[in-house]
Amino acid sequence: MADRSPLTRDDVESLPAVGPRSPVERGRLGVYAGLGAAVGTMPLPWVPDSLVRRVRGAVVHDVAVRHGLSLTQEARDVLCEPAGPDGPRGLMAQTVRFFGLRLAARALPRVGPLRMVWPVRNAFQTYVLGHLFDRYLELGRTERAVRIDAGEARRVRQAIDGALARALTVEPPQPEEPTVIDDQRDAMTAFIDGMLGLVAGMPSRLVGRLDAAFDDLLAHGDG
Repeated sequence: MADRSPLTRDDVESLPAVGPRSPVERGRLGVYAGLGAAVGTMPLPWVPDSLVRRVRGAVVHDVAVRHGLSLTQEARDVLCEPAGPDGPRGLMAQTVRFFGLRLAARALPRVGPLRMVWPVRNAFQTYVLGHLFDRYLELGRTERAVRIDAGEARRVRQAIDGALARALTVEPPQPEEPTVIDDQRDAMTAFIDGMLGLVAGMPSRLVGRLDAAFDDLLAHGDG
């Protein structure tokens, strides 16, 4: 029997993507989002960014593995950097951003619980990163290599960041609402139910807008 030579790096990069394409459970992404929120409460200037980067890196690795893919270290860095692929990095930039938020919180003490802005922002961005990266791998990826490189990761990250900016301006297809059959409610009850239903549907409508903006940016870029 002939000996098998080990795969080279070029061999690995040219392998077709194989393996189970397991959907990423929303509850799993929710846990990662909660972890992102928790590390955002750390009271030190550089610790939150470092831990957020760890959480986001774990998210993209988890999603990639569930699609039978891998990430280069450069690709992981591009996807998990809190400031974006071209944003300011390093301890100085993180310290300036941290103390800027602290000064804003002290200058505006009457504008509600500003201390929650950073954790909520981290949670939201962590969830969106995992959701849209999963959407890309499930529906939008055309490359056949098993390894995602920095160039591909940068294109995806720019589309994710752009979708966050455009989500409120796009109009996704509206799902057909169910028809009420044999409605026994009075007018006031029906009105209150309708208002509560609108609130309950806000997360899914926001996700629909993010999906539509993301798909458009992947297909057409910033143009």
